[in-house]
Amino acid sequence: MSHLAPIKTPCIGVCSTGIGDVVCRGCKRFAHEVIDWNGYSQEQKRVVDRRLADFLAMCVANKLLITDQKLLSWQLEVQKIRFQPHHDPYCHLFALLKAGATQITDTQQFGFQILPAYRDQSLLALRNAIDEEFWVLSTAHHDRYIATGDLFAADASECATGGPA
Repeated sequence: MSHLAPIKTPCIGVCSTGIGDVVCRGCKRFAHEVIDWNGYSQEQKRVVDRRLADFLAMCVANKLLITDQKLLSWQLEVQKIRFQPHHDPYCHLFALLKAGATQITDTQQFGFQILPAYRDQSLLALRNAIDEEFWVLSTAHHDRYIATGDLFAADASECATGGPA
């Protein structure tokens, strides 16, 4: 029996798969994951959750640097911002930006800084750019690994039978 906490739905209530997107603009899950979520085992949900958290953390770390993780955690607690404790701290930072990008004037008071290449952008613009990059990365992953068939399937069947299928 697993002692891991159940994985909650990543849905944020702005699903775009109902209007034809193959990757939701809200939670970044693939359309089939949105549809099948309630039928997934906890392990299947964990795989999806890990992929999303890894992608988001990478997108945030491309533009921001956590300088004081304890201060960031304290601010999240004080500001009563919900986040997934098992996710990377860069996901926690994105939760902070979602809740208050327009209210933060001194990033150091929240335990992070903007990387030099992005210091000319507002936190709101950066939050939106991170969210777009997260969607683009999720879409690219879908296109490469889900939408594209197995390019080697024909070769594999030929090897197994000794000739063309």
